Amino acid sequence: MRIPSATYRVQFNRSFGFQAAKRICGYLAELGISDLYASPVFYATQGSAHGYDICDPDRLNDELGTQDDFEALIHDLQQRGMGWVQDIVPNHMAYDSRNWRLMSALENGPDSTYAGFFDMDWSHPCVQGKIMAPFLGRHYPDCLEKGEIGLRYDSSGLSVCYFGLSLPLRIDSYRIVFASPGEPAGIPEDVRNDYRLLDDILGGGEEVPPAERHDRAALLKEDLWNLHNRSPAVRDWMARRICAINGRKGYPESRDLLDSLAASQYFRLSFWKSADQEINYRRFFTVNQLISVRVESELVFRDTHAFLLKLVREGKITGLRVDHVDGLYDPARYLHRLRESAGDAYIIVEKILVDREELPREWPVQGTTGYDFLNLVNGIFCRRENELSMTETYLHFSRMDVPYRELLRADRDRVLRGYMAGDIDNLAQALKEIAGRSRYGRDFTFHGLREALSEVLILLPVYRTYISSFPPESTDGYIIRETVDEAVRRKPGLAEELHFIRGIILGEEKGCPVEEKPDRLHFSMRIQQFSGPLMAKGVEDTLLYHYGRLLSLNEVGGNPGRFGLSLKEFHEFNQKRGRDWPHTLNATSTHDTKRGEDSRARINILSEIPDEWKTNVTEWARLNRRKKQYMGKNPVPDGNTEYFIYQTLVGAFPNYEAEYQSFLPRMKEYMVKASREAKVHTSWSEPDSMYEKALCAFIEKILKTSRGNRFLFRFLPFQKKISYYGCFNSLSQTLIKITAPGVPDFYQGTETWDFHFVDPDNRRPVDYERRIARLDDLKKEAEHDLAGLLDRLASDVRSGDIKMFLIWRALWARNRMKEVFLAGQYMPLEVTGTHAGHVIAFMRMAAGGRAVTVTPRFLTSLIREGERPLGHKIWKDTAIAVPDRASWTNALTGEVLEDSPASLSVGAILSRFPVALLLNEAKT
Repeated sequence: MRIPSATYRVQFNRSFGFQAAKRICGYLAELGISDLYASPVFYATQGSAHGYDICDPDRLNDELGTQDDFEALIHDLQQRGMGWVQDIVPNHMAYDSRNWRLMSALENGPDSTYAGFFDMDWSHPCVQGKIMAPFLGRHYPDCLEKGEIGLRYDSSGLSVCYFGLSLPLRIDSYRIVFASPGEPAGIPEDVRNDYRLLDDILGGGEEVPPAERHDRAALLKEDLWNLHNRSPAVRDWMARRICAINGRKGYPESRDLLDSLAASQYFRLSFWKSADQEINYRRFFTVNQLISVRVESELVFRDTHAFLLKLVREGKITGLRVDHVDGLYDPARYLHRLRESAGDAYIIVEKILVDREELPREWPVQGTTGYDFLNLVNGIFCRRENELSMTETYLHFSRMDVPYRELLRADRDRVLRGYMAGDIDNLAQALKEIAGRSRYGRDFTFHGLREALSEVLILLPVYRTYISSFPPESTDGYIIRETVDEAVRRKPGLAEELHFIRGIILGEEKGCPVEEKPDRLHFSMRIQQFSGPLMAKGVEDTLLYHYGRLLSLNEVGGNPGRFGLSLKEFHEFNQKRGRDWPHTLNATSTHDTKRGEDSRARINILSEIPDEWKTNVTEWARLNRRKKQYMGKNPVPDGNTEYFIYQTLVGAFPNYEAEYQSFLPRMKEYMVKASREAKVHTSWSEPDSMYEKALCAFIEKILKTSRGNRFLFRFLPFQKKISYYGCFNSLSQTLIKITAPGVPDFYQGTETWDFHFVDPDNRRPVDYERRIARLDDLKKEAEHDLAGLLDRLASDVRSGDIKMFLIWRALWARNRMKEVFLAGQYMPLEVTGTHAGHVIAFMRMAAGGRAVTVTPRFLTSLIREGERPLGHKIWKDTAIAVPDRASWTNALTGEVLEDSPASLSVGAILSRFPVALLLNEAKT
């Protein structure tokens, strides 16, 4: 297996395709990257900005370039000894006209070859025999009568269209639409013959056996299109028929036939909001445009993975990243099938591990995409002893009177009942059917079962369990039992229903016949598919924008209710990671993180200076009070949102005035998105334009660069101070990522300071020309005057060059001593002396040598703003204990500590650069 040494994530889109990626391969190799880590590159919806809306996994996305462009990129990587880790999307595809498999299902109905390909319920009681198409901007009659829905005919056949969406008509509708006018008198014989041929072709669509429907339809459409192109008379007749069926503006009755045609199809056009309350296909979270596939079927697996696995066999793709693994029916079975098919490819999964949750050991993967690492490394830069002070300031400012755990439950409940009601209804209906077959469940009502099931899902502490057989694994059983017990304490009136549900999920149902066990297991596995999306929507896409005590903790997979963690916990995590998952990814930014990695590093500084923060944020609120608008008696923004804004500004405000102009519109767009995600004052489903305008007006006023803006006058000095200290947090975080157990992953553009907001802001174009030039300059400076370069970097930390320098030098060391960093033992090092609590130190050891990482933290109490955290004057008697005497070389500065004692002075180690990587290579 090829194990990456360092990965670099790129987001492919029409503006950054295969040729653009090829132009940066040399730069990435020079930086020290071993593997390109690619967003989905397969055929997606038109103009896709991310590639997760795949329409056809059998081909490349032509908006990214040609097959030759792709091959040239692969060849360039291989020539440089680099690999390719590909993000794949097994859970869902796009509900889009380009998705020919889905269009086949919608055209041919339950008898289609692809009817069972997608996770759809053709027997749903509300829309039997049809699949919902919830994409209308208003209710169906309004869209129909306003002429937004229409019939269209082209080379692909007849379709019902709504703006960019085209859905195919079933083949027996063609005769209704195009029935010929017969043989009216006075027309030429050749036209008469064309009309006869039209009738003959249309007659081929009558009473077609299900097994022949797809092939017969394809033949009929081909013959019809050929006739359309050959015969002007037929073409004119078809155009007049479609025009007549589409009706006339102002005459609703003229659209009756169109309505009748639409009603007779295998799909049902409906208002997009209706999907939240009534849905008969599984979506990706709550995204109507992404329909899930039944990849648990071997046929579906082979169909959707054939092209991908061909690229793997050819060595063009060397690693795989499995998106949303928790959405799969049976993740373990899928991963074993993938491993069997992909051989020794490097495989990681996008799996969110909550708190102390562990990745299932039986999964044949190398690890996760690194959110567990992100939150652990972030936590050690949060000053835990200041939790009470920071909490009091937040509660006083925001007027939030709901405890964190209750807010967590309330937000998940709000999402379940408001955005996933249709999904929970479907599960409850299935549960009711099971209960009806048992004397122990026969008396339970649909409402009672729905409420009990909702409570279990809302309280589940993890994204999902992995029950795939009875009896379940002990960990899964424990989680379900504890969750049900908590639900009983909260809802004692539902105790019997809850205990019944527990029995179903765990296969312990009283009196259940053996032959019905498979039904119970299937239901248990369906519940598990749903719990992950609920957690994601309730926490990642709601709570993290609603609760704002310290925004650096509000991250995917994080726990905002936990205020940091100890170094002991961090070292234990790394030791276990080194033993169990040495090749998992270490991430600090991804395409899904809620803010840039260096913004988090800045915001963490607030936990070091709670009193100063309280003074400043209180003063800012006083200065900005009159800049608010009121909606009734309610100010916009309220205290909670205002607190969110100030932290965001502290974390993301640009370093240079040249960036101010673009920052304001980005900030406004971000805060509108954040407010909609919070779902308190506005939301995606019910946007409040008045509120959003008032919110943006407030941001404009507080960021206005004028002499009269006293807020900005007070804010900028404080923010620059935070920015200065945040740089050192970032450098420490970066070096730890590179040297801790795991594979360091870099999101595009983060090799310099990264202050992006959440997507789509983090997909903005990256200025690679500037980065390529900067790296080239840094290398030249280091070669000719390393001491002068180090001094320059330390004196201008805001430029971002210092971060790029660190990454380059540390990756150089990592690649030089691969055995140490890929498989070496992890050992925490004891730090002693005056400032022991301000140093993080650990050693990696293998046969190839040893490496010691030394990074500072909590510098606000050690140095003044602008002062460098270097030398004995700062660090005094602080020292690091190493196992024995050795000669160490600092990979970043080139300094050599000859025959160093077993106790290394931090002042000596950090004499030239704010962090250190000491190497002791084994002699060969």
